[in-house]
Amino acid sequence: MKNIIRFKNDIYAGVLGKLIGVYLGRPIEGWEYEDIRDTFGEIYYYKNHKTGAPLIVPDDDISGTFVFFRSLEDNRFSPEIKAWQVGDSWLNYIIENKTILWWGGLSRSTEHTAYLRLKNGMKAPKSGAIETNGQSIAEQVGAEIFIDAWAMANPGNPERAARMAKEAASVSHDGIAVDAAVYLAVMESMAFVEKDIQVLLDKGLTYIHNPKFIQLVSALRKQCEMASDWRQVRQWIAEYHGYDKYPGGCPMVTNHLVLLMALIMGGDDFNRSCMIACSAGWDTDCNAGNVGCLNAIRLGLDGFKQSTDLRKAVADRLYVVSADGGSCVSDAVLETRKILKAACRLEYEPVDFPEARMAFEYPGSVQGFVPYDRDVEEQVLSGIDNSYEETGEYGCRLFYNGLGPGVHASACIDTFIDLKPKGKEGTSYFDVLCSPALYSGQEVQAVVAAKNKENPDFFFFIEYFNEKDELEILYSDAYILKTGENLLTWEIPQTGGYAIFRLGICLRNNRNRLDGAITIKTLDWSNAPIYFRMGKANEMTPSVTPWTTSTAWLKTFVSSADRFFPDYKTTFAISHPVANGVVTTGTMDWDNYSVKSQITFSYQEQAGVVARAKGHRRYYGAVLTGTKAIIYRQCNEKRHIIAESGIEIQTDETYEMEFRLKEDQLTLCIDGKEIVKGVDDHYLCGGAGFVVDSGTVLANGFEIRRM
Repeated sequence: MKNIIRFKNDIYAGVLGKLIGVYLGRPIEGWEYEDIRDTFGEIYYYKNHKTGAPLIVPDDDISGTFVFFRSLEDNRFSPEIKAWQVGDSWLNYIIENKTILWWGGLSRSTEHTAYLRLKNGMKAPKSGAIETNGQSIAEQVGAEIFIDAWAMANPGNPERAARMAKEAASVSHDGIAVDAAVYLAVMESMAFVEKDIQVLLDKGLTYIHNPKFIQLVSALRKQCEMASDWRQVRQWIAEYHGYDKYPGGCPMVTNHLVLLMALIMGGDDFNRSCMIACSAGWDTDCNAGNVGCLNAIRLGLDGFKQSTDLRKAVADRLYVVSADGGSCVSDAVLETRKILKAACRLEYEPVDFPEARMAFEYPGSVQGFVPYDRDVEEQVLSGIDNSYEETGEYGCRLFYNGLGPGVHASACIDTFIDLKPKGKEGTSYFDVLCSPALYSGQEVQAVVAAKNKENPDFFFFIEYFNEKDELEILYSDAYILKTGENLLTWEIPQTGGYAIFRLGICLRNNRNRLDGAITIKTLDWSNAPIYFRMGKANEMTPSVTPWTTSTAWLKTFVSSADRFFPDYKTTFAISHPVANGVVTTGTMDWDNYSVKSQITFSYQEQAGVVARAKGHRRYYGAVLTGTKAIIYRQCNEKRHIIAESGIEIQTDETYEMEFRLKEDQLTLCIDGKEIVKGVDDHYLCGGAGFVVDSGTVLANGFEIRRM
């Protein structure tokens, strides 16, 4: 027994370090070294505000790291997980030309090339092999940029970390690129118990058997020993191992040497090591992300306190973009829990973390809470922090100073993406496909601690996008906070099916001035909505025409169907030329619920609704063919028929389909009548939507009801 729980703070630190490194490097990714040097000198803090981009952006380094690793859970935490199983997860979570990867083309983008191999039926590791794709494609940087979560799931177990890293990396890479990924994963795994970077560099090489790679590491370390400044080492890398010395657009060797240089020359200074990785140029976000993760594991949460505060601006926030749209808007605590769960299951230890979505159970964690940015002239919120270091109890504290009549203290978290982002880059050059994390009809429950005798009035609020894509705000009634802990519950009001952008907390006081703080101990809204309804097209936006191709409500669904548009007579038009065109919304904590829609069938092999979807190749489907009603389980490329019944379906006729799921009982009703029923317990939770095989259907309205 390793007692994995003792590593939980270091796993959280590793997740934070990854995010911080990526966000530091992202704004100057693609810049020439000389431009970085002449413009900024050394990158010690975020430069997004200088380049016109938001700080929190989708990035392949982040999405790939936290998505592909889910293959462990999807394969029941097998310690012997294989490359082909990770490859299946690629196909489940990636939406072609839209999510996670740089879609640069066959034999140009390494990951795109591997994806196309997988899509066409080739299994990993052949999908990433040199013999399949050529050496120049197989030895690019991507093998190591997705590897951190595999290492963090194996704290203090470098042998298993090496094995898993090799399997995961070989989905898309081969040769020295896989060696580099294994080397990094081994060092990260050992960093949970060994803190000396030189020892990590030495011991890590015992897991590598490629003389060329070992020689490269040795040469780089020698240069670092001789140099008085990191720029001297950077010059050596440029002269002997720069991009011009290797084929391909982003070679592994150059970037791995930069990564090692930053670790060595940065010493035990987290900020300095990330600075070197960013300021050196080349693939800045990839290199700084890996450096940040390893050093954060090694130095722990205290490593963030040595210099400039890099945590506050991030506030734990990240996007994890995949076919699992409801998990897109995430935070470092949620991702840490997934890794911690995997690490415990691999060691057959009990998993121990809070059930509430937000429990702020790590020192300094705020899980995305930031000051509310509207009516800022009236804002008297004076701070947000975690209460642990002062009180010994975890919670997110909201401080107010001068709270009286006419002002407010408000904080909020994002539950969806901004449909009208500011900045010349929008979010980034990676698309954000996302479903809301919060829906009308869900119950928000908070435990709030108030220590003063006199406390402010407490309000929940939401911001949502209306039919004009403009933000509207809805407040709860006032809650009176008593001294001590308060359990507060609010059912999210109906917004007509429009996306909820933010959930907030507002403190007001119409009496005398108040100074103080409240502490949010937990905040949760798990389970499917009591009732959620998205209406017909003319209810949602009366101005929809036959030429309308996108609407705000469509953006709450994640689609891998070939065409997914609004229809001027109905809510959705879904078209796909082959099997398994899937469209989903919802989150992974939806368990027992029904999904209902009025579907008009034209010419298609089969179509209907899906439920308990985790990605687009792992879900339950309830569909109609011309002669049958079928309930099936989709598991990767295979469909398992659970139950079926004969039924006659007429072309161009409309049928109300309702798919009910209660525990292991699966029932399909047509026009209110139970048609087919089956039993299966393979999938317990997940989102809902539609599926089309080889054809088109129109869907009118969309309803979710808790069972």
